[in-house]
Amino acid sequence: SEFELLGYKFKVLHTPGHTRGSVCYNYGNKVLSGDTLFKMSCGRTDFPTGNQSKMRESLKKIVSTYSDTFVVYPGHDEKTSIKEEKKYNPYIK
Repeated sequence: SEFELLGYKFKVLHTPGHTRGSVCYNYGNKVLSGDTLFKMSCGRTDFPTGNQSKMRESLKKIVSTYSDTFVVYPGHDEKTSIKEEKKYNPYIK
């Protein structure tokens, strides 16, 4: 789905794993990954409705949906890129 906010068009990608309602938002070549994808890591799955196998599926979905040039802004810590995560993230390999 899509929505517009402050002149930016955002696309929503459902990425369960951290919780069943987790999503990523993207606009332009930027992805706001929340607590799904972190630099060389991923979010916790031990919360209610969290699920480790769904997290792995969502991580694969993210790197197959967005091209290598996309910059990822996680809910915590440093930004990264899809290219870096494909290459170095042990949860995606």
